[in-house]
Amino acid sequence: MTPALDLSLQFGAFPGAAAHRQVLRPARVRHWMAMALLRPAEIAVRIVGSEEGQSLNRQYRGKDYATNVLTFDYTREPVVSADLVLCGPVVEREAREQGKTLEAHYAHLLVHGTLHAQGYDHEADEREAAEMEAVEVLLLGALGYPNPY
Repeated sequence: MTPALDLSLQFGAFPGAAAHRQVLRPARVRHWMAMALLRPAEIAVRIVGSEEGQSLNRQYRGKDYATNVLTFDYTREPVVSADLVLCGPVVEREAREQGKTLEAHYAHLLVHGTLHAQGYDHEADEREAAEMEAVEVLLLGALGYPNPY
């Protein structure tokens, strides 16, 4: 049985946002993220434009560009509490460049962000990065998506 997920899905205004809303139906997003959860969670997901994505990445990571996903994890036990911010234009560009559907790339990034919210970290060391990548490949396979790497 998958843990309960209290999900808030929000969309900022950016060109082409309607196509992202079509892909990111709440039930679908909840399903993708719940597959990656080990315990109950309260997670807000916000899909933003490039300007907001760049501003948040600059403010919180000191990097002056919009990135695909930012994870703000607040608690991990007994309930995972986090915010995930995905930059729609970056996700769309990456999907196109990598030959993926927008849906498959969002599924990957939401699983990825959900794992980060629970303490997985691919930047700490190579062993942890390999473990996180393996978990992502398994979860995405179970969801019916190909290896994202």
